[in-house]
Amino acid sequence: MSLHDDAVLVLKGYENQEELRETYLDHLAAHPDGVWKACHTGHITASALVIDPSRGQVLLTLHKKLRMWLQMGGHCEPADTSLEAAALREATEESGIPGLTLLPGGPVRLDRHPIPPPCHCHFDVQYAALAPSGAVETISDESLDVRWFAYDEVADVADDSVVRLLEATRARL
Repeated sequence: MSLHDDAVLVLKGYENQEELRETYLDHLAAHPDGVWKACHTGHITASALVIDPSRGQVLLTLHKKLRMWLQMGGHCEPADTSLEAAALREATEESGIPGLTLLPGGPVRLDRHPIPPPCHCHFDVQYAALAPSGAVETISDESLDVRWFAYDEVADVADDSVVRLLEATRARL
């Protein structure tokens, strides 16, 4: 199965954010290359909020280009076999934490946001990744910093999309 086909199946199975979900599906129907960065009208991205429920904390990355605290995530790559695989790969690469596992139940949220040219927007499919006990993070080349934040600190450092992702993740836990 292609990554495009997987994305369509994942989105058809996602039961929340109905209008936004339909926008994603319409985009993929109109763009066979809609999962790849080369699709300049916009493309699917995969991200994951790394969370440690036992400590009541989430791991955020200070994005090098955007200079914002965000969840781990990014572009799909040809080796990704699914959106879940892409989200888990991105979370592992950007956190440096081996042994992350995605929270069951598929995506936690969808978030469409504008990006600088030449592309127009990211259609982000957002998951949550559970950190193993005693996880130690490492700063990646894509980050200025990575840091654990208590749940109640997230709104002070991150934008509303990250806060909504945390709220949805906690509701699923």
